[in-house]
Amino acid sequence: MAESITKRRADQDENDDLMQLVGFKIDREQFGVNILMVQEIIRSAPITPVPNSPEFVEGVINLRGDILPVIDLRKRLNFELGDDGDDTWILILDIDGRVTGFIVDLVTNVIKIEESEIEAAPEIATSGLENQYINGVVDIGGTLMILLDFNRILQTDELIRLKSLNTNQ
Repeated sequence: MAESITKRRADQDENDDLMQLVGFKIDREQFGVNILMVQEIIRSAPITPVPNSPEFVEGVINLRGDILPVIDLRKRLNFELGDDGDDTWILILDIDGRVTGFIVDLVTNVIKIEESEIEAAPEIATSGLENQYINGVVDIGGTLMILLDFNRILQTDELIRLKSLNTNQ
């Protein structure tokens, strides 16, 4: 009996080191976000532009009565603008109690990794201010996935402006 309890504890400790990620693409790059931040994934929704908002804010959406700001992650990460087709997805994330939508090109899959597999991003990649929100990288079958820290992806003044988008509706 004691052996089975010890085995269960060892299995539980192993599971504690596992992390689930939602994979998504922007252009040809693979990104990931901790699944615990993801509230919902939706196909493109009608977005209402908001005057005088930051360039990367596409506008707001009405998601079952809640007005949420929507950020174009392609613009925020300084990728070249692609065609604005209907093939985009919106990740609805809870970032410290602020629910925000992020437009991505494609949601790929949910994967489990061990936290020990996450490597620090090379210093040269994170030296710029705009890259400070990279948590690390992980090798997924020969392809590197960049893990983003959405808690840092917006700066304080941008968060204040986004909060005002929520309260003006």
